[in-house]
Amino acid sequence: MNKAKEIKSLSETGRIFRKLKRHKPASAAAVVLVFLYLVMLFADFFAPYHYDNEQRQNSYNPPTRIHFRDAAGFHLRPFVYRSAYKFDEVYRRIYTEDTSRRFPLKFFFNGDEHRILGLFTTDIHLFGVDPHTNKALGVGVDPPARIYLFGADSRGRDLFSRILYGSRVSLSIGLVGVAISFSIGMLVGGAAGYFGGKTDNLVMRLCEMVMMVPGFYLLLALRASFPPELSSVQVYLLIVFIMSFIGWAGLARVVRGMAISLREREFVIAAKAAGVSNFGIIFKHILPNTLSYAIVSLTLSIPGYILGESALSLLGLGIQDPHASWGNLLSEAMSVAELKFHPWILIPGLFIFITVMAFNFLGDGLRDAVDPKMIIK
Repeated sequence: MNKAKEIKSLSETGRIFRKLKRHKPASAAAVVLVFLYLVMLFADFFAPYHYDNEQRQNSYNPPTRIHFRDAAGFHLRPFVYRSAYKFDEVYRRIYTEDTSRRFPLKFFFNGDEHRILGLFTTDIHLFGVDPHTNKALGVGVDPPARIYLFGADSRGRDLFSRILYGSRVSLSIGLVGVAISFSIGMLVGGAAGYFGGKTDNLVMRLCEMVMMVPGFYLLLALRASFPPELSSVQVYLLIVFIMSFIGWAGLARVVRGMAISLREREFVIAAKAAGVSNFGIIFKHILPNTLSYAIVSLTLSIPGYILGESALSLLGLGIQDPHASWGNLLSEAMSVAELKFHPWILIPGLFIFITVMAFNFLGDGLRDAVDPKMIIK
C-alpha cells in the first residue's frame, strides 16, 4: 500500500526516471554514455600522448603488453619493454619485446602539453612510460619505450590517444547537430500546426521536398562543393550545418501533427481568451507538450549524425589527418591487407558500434518510460 501511494505521489518526471531505472538495457546504456562523454571532456588528460605525437619507426606497433613479472620476480609497479623489430622476406615489420631493460609505467607523469577543457595549459597525463627511466637520455628526449594500449597506426601514433581525441568530434557532432535540427524542427512544426492554412501547406511542402532528397548523397554533394583547403574546424562546422539541414524536416512533420491536436485543447483556448500572443502559446503551451516525443526522437537521431560524420571522414571528405575522428581513424582499415596484418586498426569501429547501440538502447528505454500505458513495477 505504501509503495502504491509512493508511486502515485511521484511527479511526471519522477515517473519517467523510475521507469527508466527499471529498464536495465537503457540504464546500462546511460552509464556507458556518461562514461564516454566524461572521457571525451578530459581526453587530453587520459591520453598518454598528443594525437599527432608520432614515431615512424614504430609504424603499426602491436598493442603493448603490460608486465608485472620478469626474470627477477614479481614487481608491484607495472612495466613495459621496448619494442624491437626486424623485417621479414616481404619487408614487413616483425615486432618483438627487448627484455634487456624494463620501463616502469608512471601515473600522473609529465608528457605532452595540453589544455584542460580549453581553460589552462598543463603537461600532466594520467599514465604513461616514465620519461626519466633512462637518465642517459637527457632532458627533452623521448623515452626509448612507448605504451600502445590499442597499438599504433601507420605513422607510429598511439591509437588509444587518437581514439580519445577523436571522440571529441564523433560524440559532440551528434549533440550539436540534433540541438540545431530539433530547434528548427520543433519551431517550424509547432508554428505550422498551430496556424494551419497556407502556413501549414507551405511548410509541409518544404518538408516533403527536403525529405525527398537522399540524405547521404546530399551530404556528399554539399560537402564536395566546398574548397578543399578548409581547416578541420571549418569542416566540422560545415558537417554539423549540412546534417542539421537534412534532419529537421521529419521532426517538423510529427510535431505539426501533435500541434494540430493540441491547439483545440482547453488550456490553449483559455490562453487565447487570456490574451496570450500566438508565439507565447506555441512556446509555453504547444511545444512543452511535445517534449516527451521530441526527447525520445532526439536520442534515437544522434547515432545518425555520428554515422554520417564517420562515413564522410572515412571517405576523406570529413575531418582530415592529423586531426582525429573515429571515422578517419577507420580509413586505414579499408585496406584488406592492412586489416589482415594489423587488426587493431579496426578498434575505432568498435567504439562507433558501442556508442550507436548505447543511444539506441537509451532511446528504447525513454520511449517506454514516456509511454503512459507502461505500468511502474
